[in-house]
Amino acid sequence: MQLLGTAAGGGVPQWNCACPGCTGARAHPDRRRRHASLAVETGGGRTYIVNATPDIGDQIEAYEALHPGPERRHTPVAGLILTDAELDHTLGVARLREAGKLEIWSTPVVREALTERLMLGEVLAPYTGLSWHDVPVSGDAPLAGGVEAGAVPISPKRPRYAAGPPDGQPWVIALRLSDRDTGATLIYAPAMGAWAPGLEAAMAAADCVIVDGTFWDDEEPRRTGISRKTAIEMGHLPIEATAERLSRLPGRVLYTHLNNTNPLVDPEAPQHRVLADLGVGVAAEGTVIEL
Repeated sequence: MQLLGTAAGGGVPQWNCACPGCTGARAHPDRRRRHASLAVETGGGRTYIVNATPDIGDQIEAYEALHPGPERRHTPVAGLILTDAELDHTLGVARLREAGKLEIWSTPVVREALTERLMLGEVLAPYTGLSWHDVPVSGDAPLAGGVEAGAVPISPKRPRYAAGPPDGQPWVIALRLSDRDTGATLIYAPAMGAWAPGLEAAMAAADCVIVDGTFWDDEEPRRTGISRKTAIEMGHLPIEATAERLSRLPGRVLYTHLNNTNPLVDPEAPQHRVLADLGVGVAAEGTVIEL
């Protein structure tokens, strides 16, 4: 597995922002971060991309294992897996319109949002066909190459374009990926607004947990002026509220989905030492995870 991106919405730098994080990334290109995404290699040279971000074209080009073979239109991309219906994690679906057919795994409520509200199926019909599969919230579904996928529902938070009263649906999931032969397991949760039932148990059983690190503290969005809401009100548990709890997990823990306002986008920020002392890491673009 390889991390294709580790940033929250807008990336780092964000196109219309001159905050310290964005300014630093413009001055130091090694600090740039693409939208959070993950490539999962399975057997037979097939790879699934977890979340289709606006950067998906560049992310594919930056990862050689996703490059097409010598035959025209041959690609190792087996399909997409979506953890939610947010634009930052789904706009890349349209970017892959050149595919002969596009396999997409998600929960039913995410599929409905993308096909009924964003009209993705209708918009892409002249270009390619979308084939949808459910990521089950009970049990696991087989992917290619002996990998299985399951969902731990963690939030009913709807994307803004699908605003409405709470309906109890799993709008946001933590994705569980397991190797059927070895039992090795990864939990990927780039958006986490609360400690949902069953989530900590799933994390405790995982060899690696990659989790929401959007904001360092709860007041960060209001203090930096990007929102009138706190981090929790925006649907993201801040790192200060999760780090010690996550440090007690037996497996490897990495934070991803960093916002441009997060001090961790600066490699010299003292918050890195705080996490290092807890044994928790910050994911970098290109990080390889062997399970």
